[in-house]
Amino acid sequence: MRKKIVVGNWKMNKTVTESITLAAEVIAAIGKEFSGCDVGIAPAFPALYEVGKLTLPSRVSLVAQNCHFEPDGAFTGEVSASMVREAGCSAVIIGHSERRQYFGETNAIVNSKVKQALSEGLQVIMCVGETLEQREGGVTGDVVTAQVREGLLGIGNISNMVIAYEPVWAIGTGKTATSEQAEEVHLMIRNTVSDLLGEEAAEKLRIQYGGSVKPSNAKELFSMPNIDGGLIGGASLNVADFVAIVNAAD
Repeated sequence: MRKKIVVGNWKMNKTVTESITLAAEVIAAIGKEFSGCDVGIAPAFPALYEVGKLTLPSRVSLVAQNCHFEPDGAFTGEVSASMVREAGCSAVIIGHSERRQYFGETNAIVNSKVKQALSEGLQVIMCVGETLEQREGGVTGDVVTAQVREGLLGIGNISNMVIAYEPVWAIGTGKTATSEQAEEVHLMIRNTVSDLLGEEAAEKLRIQYGGSVKPSNAKELFSMPNIDGGLIGGASLNVADFVAIVNAAD
């Protein structure tokens, strides 16, 4: 039985002060009540260290939104995997659709970032997903399968990885894939991993759904056999909504 995992991606929202307040409220609301679900929050980089002071003694883990594929060097404005680990992070999100869309991250770049983060002992949440144009063009399977295969290229051990399926057309739009649509792609991802690394590794892999998850649809989505939790965007900025989603997974 795979343990559900719910992570709140705060994106470029909240100052350091606001992040501390939100994190404290989330931690207090989560408490020790939820034992059947792993919970994480991903503030913006400037807030990681201060929020980490709050998450460290709690059961909420600290997650970074990104990291660079080199351990150090002349990469102005970038942050390394070792930096986010030392700030208190136990995990990092790699290849989010907004990184792919706005910053030109390719499958090869995602792969190099995954390798670097794993080498630093971070859990990796690797994101995959298709655009609306690709879905309407009937190439969802080709796109997502390629993202999985190329993202995992040269990686033999995925025990410290999670894959997040986030249909780009459903992020921040209020649109959501139906539970059946999401389940279909999650199963395809699991089968792809099985082809690459074997059935046992695929069965242990947790695959999150990310695409306008809300308290109203979380329970139905998480009830699907291959959906192992959620990567939550906008709803994670509201304590009551986020806790309700965690409750649905728990």
